[in-house]
Amino acid sequence: MNFTFTEEQRMLDETVQRFITRDYTFEKRNAILASDAGWSRELWASLAELGLLGLNAPEEHGGLGAGPVETMLVMNALGRGIVAEPYLSSAVLGTWLLRLAGDDAQRTEHLPTLAAGESIAAVAHMEPNARYELNRVETRAESSGGNYILNGRKAFVLHGAAADFLLVSARSNGAVDAESGISLFLVKPNTPGIEIKDYATLDGQREAEIILRNVTVPATARLGAEGAAFAAIEHAYDIALAALCAEAVGTMKAMLDATVEFLRTRRQFGQPIGRFQALQHRAAEMLMHYEQAKSMSYFAAIRCTDENRVERRRALSAVKVTVGRACHFVGQQAVQLHGGMGMTDELIISHYFKRLTAIELTFGDVDTHIERFIDARRASS
Repeated sequence: MNFTFTEEQRMLDETVQRFITRDYTFEKRNAILASDAGWSRELWASLAELGLLGLNAPEEHGGLGAGPVETMLVMNALGRGIVAEPYLSSAVLGTWLLRLAGDDAQRTEHLPTLAAGESIAAVAHMEPNARYELNRVETRAESSGGNYILNGRKAFVLHGAAADFLLVSARSNGAVDAESGISLFLVKPNTPGIEIKDYATLDGQREAEIILRNVTVPATARLGAEGAAFAAIEHAYDIALAALCAEAVGTMKAMLDATVEFLRTRRQFGQPIGRFQALQHRAAEMLMHYEQAKSMSYFAAIRCTDENRVERRRALSAVKVTVGRACHFVGQQAVQLHGGMGMTDELIISHYFKRLTAIELTFGDVDTHIERFIDARRASS
């Protein structure tokens, strides 16, 4: 694939890569993960100063008005640093969902604060019984006297405890798996009736389980028309999926570079182990998987904003399958080529491996996206 970046895009890439190298070292990341919050507000402010938090916000709302290609470059760099801050959850998923579902007044009020790093959004949509099905929503929203009363449970909310406001999906009507009938609400996390259970995931990121018990919000908190939020939710998750795959590519490249360097410097039988042909073949296979994932990540950046829902979903499922398989292969080979120390916390390889494992399962695993690809292909035939 011939993919030439503009001068502005190259400068953006260099800026973020330089930031990761200088300000997000492995030692600093470990200190951040060991903190109570599990992420750094100081570094979040630095990302805001670089303009990265406003990348997906329109210029009229305080952002840069960039798009998925620029986001891909940023996520590549953040993947290399295995950054723990809520960039994917707020600056990508939350920002896009607000753009797609909110009205002019809601966008004007909230997008500038997201772009400036003054607030953080978390999307509370997935549920314990959903298993990657975006249309399966059991949380209920009942209209009562000009308000809505929310009851339900949300799971796997990325950086839910860090959020200044939550974008909560709830069913106004219809069956639990119907695409119609889903509404979206902007809810403050300190609203009475909300319980947030924060926890660390296997890769050091933060997620939360959110329980809503008779949470009352005004009708003005609803984003868009009642029962019509699914299209915006699905599209925002597709854009976030493209960004996630870009992050995986950045992590794989860092893992590949570290492994090749290890093969060059680790000596056995009086010579670097990289001279052994069997190990060279394994490194070459890692490179092939990485290059395939990189090309598919470019494809995802191009197609994730496609208005044709069926074609967009088919393309992104193909990307997630390729990237997911590459995560699995590159991660396992890197750990094995490093030997026993590849699994120790003292070596960054194990942290790359954990992040790739988590990415492989986020927003749908390989089997799920194979099924989605088949369904989308049937729908378009």
